Formats: sequence, structure tokens, C-alpha cells
Amino acid sequence: MSPVEATADGPTRTVESEGVRLAVFERGDPANPTVLLVHGYPDTHTVWDDVARLLASRFHVVAYDVRGAGASTAPRGIDGYRLPLLAADLRAVADAVSPDAPVHVVAHDWGSIQSWEAVTEPGAEHRIASYTSISGPCLDHVGQLIRQRLSHPTPANLRQVLSQQLHSWYIVAFQVPALAPLVWRLWLARRWGAVLERVEGVPRRAGHPAPTLAADAVRGISLYRANMLPRLRSPRRRGTEVPVQVIQPTGDHYVTPGLTDGLDRWVSRLWVRSVPARHWAPLTHAPVVARMVTELVDHVGGAPEPRSLRRAWVRRFDTVSKPFADQLVVVTGGGSGIGRATALAFAERGAEVVICDVDDEGAQRTAELARLIGPGGSAYHVDVADESAVRGFADRVAAVHGVPDIVVNNAGIGHAGSFLNTSHKDWERVLDVNLWGVIHGCQAFGELLVARGEGGHIVNVASAAAYLPSRLLPAYSTSKAAVFMLSDCLRAELVDADIGVSTICPGLINTNITRTSTHSGVDDVEQDRRRSRSTELYRRRGFPAKAVAKEIVRAVRRDIPVLPVTVEAKATRLLGRISPAALRAAARISPM
Repeated sequence: MSPVEATADGPTRTVESEGVRLAVFERGDPANPTVLLVHGYPDTHTVWDDVARLLASRFHVVAYDVRGAGASTAPRGIDGYRLPLLAADLRAVADAVSPDAPVHVVAHDWGSIQSWEAVTEPGAEHRIASYTSISGPCLDHVGQLIRQRLSHPTPANLRQVLSQQLHSWYIVAFQVPALAPLVWRLWLARRWGAVLERVEGVPRRAGHPAPTLAADAVRGISLYRANMLPRLRSPRRRGTEVPVQVIQPTGDHYVTPGLTDGLDRWVSRLWVRSVPARHWAPLTHAPVVARMVTELVDHVGGAPEPRSLRRAWVRRFDTVSKPFADQLVVVTGGGSGIGRATALAFAERGAEVVICDVDDEGAQRTAELARLIGPGGSAYHVDVADESAVRGFADRVAAVHGVPDIVVNNAGIGHAGSFLNTSHKDWERVLDVNLWGVIHGCQAFGELLVARGEGGHIVNVASAAAYLPSRLLPAYSTSKAAVFMLSDCLRAELVDADIGVSTICPGLINTNITRTSTHSGVDDVEQDRRRSRSTELYRRRGFPAKAVAKEIVRAVRRDIPVLPVTVEAKATRLLGRISPAALRAAARISPM
């Protein structure tokens, strides 16, 4: 069979169903698995254009205008919009475009609501191979959930019900006779594109909103009137054997994540995934949606389950003992000290870890330990001061292991000496590793995390020296202060992508950094003496790297922006806020 391509002139075929004619639009090779896209209110099939283009190289992609929308005809009366008829429409289109093989249904908003009706019918698994639902729950499941919450009226349950009701305020407005149609005809239809752009972040584009919007929106109000109250008042028990993937836009103004609570009671194979988007994710995050659909379709077709899908499986593991199971963590400078302890802390909690360091032997040892206590560990030789090396490392990690969920930029070196005794070469060395190494890691992995579109976390290890001035640490303190500020700026930038950024500020930690630190303006004998003295001081302080790693894990789990570690780190941060002059006075002290 040759590929088909929907054109601007009209549908590729028309399907008759329960008194209406449905306009069907196809892309891709009909010999490939069929992905059936169902749009919501007040859209037409064009809401799927970007997703359809991305899927068409691999699949036979079919979209149709639902009854009463776009190029499809409308039924007479409200009863013509009841869910059983909408489910029959989906079946009719599926039978027409893929008569010999089950289809993979992907639906949004009201398209999801009506698709749930078809997916939860007995035997649906023989006609529907998989179902991806975006921002549209099963009304029967919602009705059951509301009943359960109200039968146990705890503050949390009542708060959840009230929250969803507030998000669904428009449903009440749609029940008022004549009000909503009047608003659409007189004002909203002409301004809908601007409203989507301003409120939902949907860029203007040709063909959307559709020229039929005003009529589609008015007719589509019948969807709410015909189904909402009857189903919520008398919900049925509706289970399914169809593999279901629920994609939750984290910024959805209308459908709250709480509506998926208990969904595994009704769905035997369920994945729940998040995307940092608002309600119209198919328009604003098409590449992410297309990738998630492809991953599920491929897996249902027999391909190994990718890490991102495993992580989303609702019944996958005990999240208490293994909170980072099926997650990938990258740690720079993981060959010893805080880096090694952090890698092992995540491994103990279920994560696969990838370590890089210039110390090959140390990195390999950390990876070996991670494999003993966790699902996997790998080591790479990387100098974080080299941008091309870090970018190559990031590309290698993505290709071999996948895009990481957590990145810990830990690699760093120590340096002491007065400002006037610190050479240009010393400054370059310290800033190249401590600052540029963090910048390189944030850029290379941050780009991967944003492109993946499923959130994540970046941890930058700074130091209490970032806010504690010292006459003997100008280069080191400057590098760590820059990391501190970089992290705050990056956190503000990445919040919309659901990527957290944490700054960790350890105090005196018993690691080998003191044994490898350099000192400006002294001979070799004095340098050895100062290293020994610093090492003894840190040893006596006795705060282990393992305790810092535990705090890093806590920062990731709770998305903590800044976390001082050790009493002295917390005390000096507080002192800097209460009395900056006292902190500046302390900076004059020379411990050497």
C-alpha cells in the first residue's frame, strides 16, 4: 500500500455512524499500525496536526472530526451527543481504517472522555491495542471517586473534591440555558485564539482555531448537558484490559491529577506520566506527546519497555524503600568523597547511576560498588573543564543509558591562598573546574532534560564558602558563590519545565579534597604542611561524605532550593543574614 496524506481540501474518507457522517483524515502508510487520534472540545482534528506529522513516519495516523465538529455532520438534539453514540463513532472509524487489526487510540479532553467509553466496553482489548488519554477522565471513574471521597469526608478528601469542582467551574456555566451559546457567539469565538495564547501558551497557527469554531463550540455544549450530570450521579463499574497510558499536564487548569487516584482499580495495565504543559499539550508539547505515544505503541507491540515507561507503571515497585527505582542519576566527580557517597546513596534507593571523573580507578570502583547495591553503575573518564568532553559525555549517556532524571554536578577542586598571591593560572584552574564544570554540566544535561519534557532535577554542589568570605579562599569562594547564583538563576528558568535545581552548601566535610588542594604563594614544604593541617582539621570535624549524600537525596525529593550541610554551614548562612558585618570581620582571620 502507498502512503496517504490528508490535504487542506478535505478528508480522505467519510464514515457513516449512528445518523452522522464523520470526516476522517489520514497520514502515513496504511500497512503500519494504526494510531487513531480523537480531539476534544471545542477543537477539530487539526489540534492533532503537529503530533500526527511526527507519528506519520512510523504509523498509519488517523484523525477525525467528532460528531458536530469541523467537517462532520451534527445530530439532532442533545441525546445525539450521548457517550454510547460517541463510542460507536470511534468504533466505526476504527473498523473503516483498520478492519483487520486493532488500533491504538490517543485522545485529548472530551475526546478522552468519549474514548474511555469505548475502552471500558467488554472485549475492547480485542479492538483497541492501547489507549493514551490526555486531560480527559472516564466519567464513571470520576463518579466512583467522588462517591468514595464523600463517603469518607476527611479534610483531605473534601479538599480534593472541592479543588476539582473549582477547576471545573465552566461545567456549571454550560448547564445554564442560553448563557454559554450567547458568550461563544457574541464574544469568545472571535477571541479564542488570543485566549489560548494568553492563558494556555498556545502559539497562533494556521487552521487553529478552526473556522467552524463558533458553531462547533455551541453544538459541543450538548456533550456536557447530555453526559455530565447523569454519569456523575449514577456511575457504573467500568474496567478494562486495554493497556492505558494517562498523560497528565502538570499545569492543567481544568483537570487535576487527583482524578487518576485509584484508577488502577479499573485498569489492569496502567502507566501515569507527567508533562510540564497546560491543558492543550498536543499543541504546545507535540514532540513529547508523540514520543510517549510511540513508546507505548512499540512496547505493546513487543519492544522492551523503556525506562521512562517503566517508571510510570503504577504497580511497579515499593516507592518507600526504592523511591528512585527506574531512574537514572549522573554524578560528576563520582570517583571519591561526596560524589561517590551520592552515587551510592541513589543506588541504594533504586537508581541506576553513571559516574564520571578524571580518576579512572576511583570512578570504576564507585561504579562497581553501585552495581553491588543497586540496579547498575557505569563509569566514564571526563574532565568537566572541557566543554566538548562534557557534551560528548552527555550524548553518550543519552545514547547508551537514556536521558538522566537527576544530574549532580559535584566535581570540584580546592585552592587556598591570598588574592595577590593567586596567579592567573591558578584562577583559570579553579574556575575551569568549579564553575565552568558546573556550567557545562547544566547546559549539556539541561538541554536533554528540557527536550525530553518529563521534568527532572539538577543538583549543583557549592560550599558554605559561597557565602562565607575568607582572606585565604578568594578563588575558591568566588567559584562557589558563582555556582550558588547560577543555580538560583537556572531554577527560575527551568521551573516551567518541571526541572528542579538545588544548591548544596557543605561545610567541613571529611573527604580527600584537602589532600589535593593547592596553596598559592608557598613552597612545597609549606604546602605539604598546610595540606596536612587542613586534613587533620577536617578529620577531627568528622562529618562524613555519606551524610552530605543523604542531604542531597533529601533536596531532590523535596525540591529544596538551597541546603546548607553541617552546623557551621547553617550557622554562617544565618549569621550572614543577621549581621553581615560580623561575617566580614570573621573573614579577616587567618587559620594558617
